[in-house]
Amino acid sequence: MSKILLLALGGALGAIARYSVSGIVFKHMHVFGVFPFGTLVVNVSGALIIGILWGAWMHGDISSNIGTFLFIGLLGSFTTFSTFSIETLNLFRMNEIKIGILNILANNILSLVMVYVGFIISRAFINVCLK
Repeated sequence: MSKILLLALGGALGAIARYSVSGIVFKHMHVFGVFPFGTLVVNVSGALIIGILWGAWMHGDISSNIGTFLFIGLLGSFTTFSTFSIETLNLFRMNEIKIGILNILANNILSLVMVYVGFIISRAFINVCLK
């Protein structure tokens, strides 16, 4: 039961964080048109964080409960494939084809790059700390 509670807590905190970050980004970036910067920032920053945590996870002795809380609950709720998908479809419906394609490329490529960058940062930090 504790794993379910950790999952729920992580999910709640991740959803609140996503709502907050998206709102802040929208407030400052909506002047650039219809591009969904809030979702992009959430997905890319979440990818960086999960890369960092993944590198730490592989090195350390992190419990499966903590992993459930962080990876599935917190970051699973923070990042958002469903919002990205509906925003992209809405861009296509508004005949913003180029922006829709840019959104697909930006979310996928930048998120993959940031997971890798986060992993490299984590591994470098661990290596420096262990010397």
